[in-house]
Amino acid sequence: MVDERAVRPKRADARRNEEALLNAAAAVFVASGVEAPIRDIAAEAGVGTATIYRHFPTRADLIIAVYRHQVEALALAGPDLLETSASPHAALAQWIDLFVDFLVTKLGLAAVLQSDDPCFDPLHSYFLERLEPVCAELLDAAGIRSGPDAYELMRGVGGLCAGAGGNHHYDARRLARLLIAGLGGPH
Repeated sequence: MVDERAVRPKRADARRNEEALLNAAAAVFVASGVEAPIRDIAAEAGVGTATIYRHFPTRADLIIAVYRHQVEALALAGPDLLETSASPHAALAQWIDLFVDFLVTKLGLAAVLQSDDPCFDPLHSYFLERLEPVCAELLDAAGIRSGPDAYELMRGVGGLCAGAGGNHHYDARRLARLLIAGLGGPH
């Protein structure tokens, strides 16, 4: 017998509620780390803790969902930026800004994602499978063919983000913009 709840798609309001929970959790994780109390996430989202546990029974479920949600948003942003930006190079620069924001958030999740818990193992592959083709499309559209490939660029930006180490005078976004400007291509 098939459970109808598993087959039925979520209602639009349920999807919005889940998205609000994921956005609230991401904000709290950035501010306070992934070990922040669930009640803080509930307060940020304007819901009770039971609502969070109904959607995400464990902290690991919530962490994985936040990570996937952010990767999906970043993956979808690439094509949108290509359509709406002044140029493909501007789209690439804007996407790299979003990528930097994502990486800064991800650094807060890094200790958990590198833990011995096997539930987090597939997330890095998922990250690369979703984002590398988007970055490659942006590089190609911007006419950047002699510089780094998408993987190298993403690793380079990741290195710039990791270099901050809590130094408030270090601006990873500015450094990433300099990197993109130095790649050439039409501006």
